[in-house]
Amino acid sequence: MSQPNILFILCDDLGINDLHCYGREDHKTPNLDRLAAEGTRFTSSYACQAICSPSRAGILTGLNPARLHLTTFLPGRRDAVSQRVLHPEIEMSVPTSIKTWPRYFKEQGYTTGLIGKWHIGREPGPKAHGFDYVYNPSEGKNTEPSESEGGKAEYELTREAIDFIEANKDRPFVAYLGHYTPHIPYTAKPELIEKNKDAFEPVYAGLIETLDDVVGLLLQKLEELELAENTIVVFTSDNGGLHVPEGGHERVTHNTPFRAGKGYVYEGGQRVPLIVRWPGKVPEGRVIPTPVNNIDWIPTFLELIDAPAPEGLDGVSFAEGLLGGEIAERPMYWHFPHYTNQGGRPSGCMRDGKWLLVERYDVDEVELYDLTADIRERDDLAESEPDRIAAMQVALDAWRKDNEVQYNCPNPDCDESLFQQLYVDIDPSKFDPLNASADEWANIQRWAKTHGEVVKKV
Repeated sequence: MSQPNILFILCDDLGINDLHCYGREDHKTPNLDRLAAEGTRFTSSYACQAICSPSRAGILTGLNPARLHLTTFLPGRRDAVSQRVLHPEIEMSVPTSIKTWPRYFKEQGYTTGLIGKWHIGREPGPKAHGFDYVYNPSEGKNTEPSESEGGKAEYELTREAIDFIEANKDRPFVAYLGHYTPHIPYTAKPELIEKNKDAFEPVYAGLIETLDDVVGLLLQKLEELELAENTIVVFTSDNGGLHVPEGGHERVTHNTPFRAGKGYVYEGGQRVPLIVRWPGKVPEGRVIPTPVNNIDWIPTFLELIDAPAPEGLDGVSFAEGLLGGEIAERPMYWHFPHYTNQGGRPSGCMRDGKWLLVERYDVDEVELYDLTADIRERDDLAESEPDRIAAMQVALDAWRKDNEVQYNCPNPDCDESLFQQLYVDIDPSKFDPLNASADEWANIQRWAKTHGEVVKKV
């Protein structure tokens, strides 16, 4: 068998709970359900950051966003008087001095193509980083739904991906397909909205159904070209789903049973769907609960294609586990020194086995959760586990030092009353979209409006 092809499908803000095969009863995803049945599904796959640009930078470099000093979306959110601390001044791109996917794969004889979202710096772009083919129409592409198109250029991007696959069917290729779906603002075909009228959010459900349909087109094309058996298909997301109102959308999705969503270091912000299929190599119907991280893809892929192991990366290969073996557990760390549009606050985070530590950067607070007993992260055990807290904080601080992270500094213009109103009186991380009452929905919508207005005033 020749070197396997790689089709990597990366979604934008798709939550861990958004696919039917992950338990979402009101979403229709038959093609992705079939992909999961024919491959392996992960239930503890993590983004290296709970927001787009740094997560994508981590995927493409195998390095922690903290080490890259690219720790929030580009170009970043302005500071506001509601903040107790200021954002660090981040890098605006991944420089070409840092090796990304194309150079690793081209050294092994692969043709590489990027179709869709890039978002790790306008300059240097994907061509400068070495992609042989680039179709990058715009960041956040929106389209008018029609008979032949969805609300986020899903069919346009899929046609481009299919053309790339067809053009390179006789040689090994890596196709990186960065969908804009389901990032706000979004819409869907009217008939799909009507079809999904009983869903939690009918427009969102229609958008997810469109995403599933275009995945089906790609799988069908691989079969038509007799490439399915020799193609590693990966389907995943850059971060968790959006659980609070934003950008005119009064409700978006929910990450049940996980807490919060995009922009937060809690599980709803960092756990993402991950499905991998490689017929005859990756076991069918397997479900893996062991944590993996999206900075792991470079070493994992290189091991799968029998290429030399790279040096100097933060990601580690889980290829052996993917092929049917076991995946070794390891501590995982996050550094997110930013306030986010979704209400997230500057925080550090560490997962060690069943334990999750959250350390605030704008107040002297630390939280500890037992994810085995409390997957919803409602029971903070910090007071009852001082020794564990101390040991995990030491480990997290050592990791930050190793990564030479950027820190926050105090905001001299902080309005404490606004900080109290937006982050203490209402804690949006605790908002539960699926089970919220009418009053709770009204409160979170008022919060979202005020939060947005405060940032815009700067």
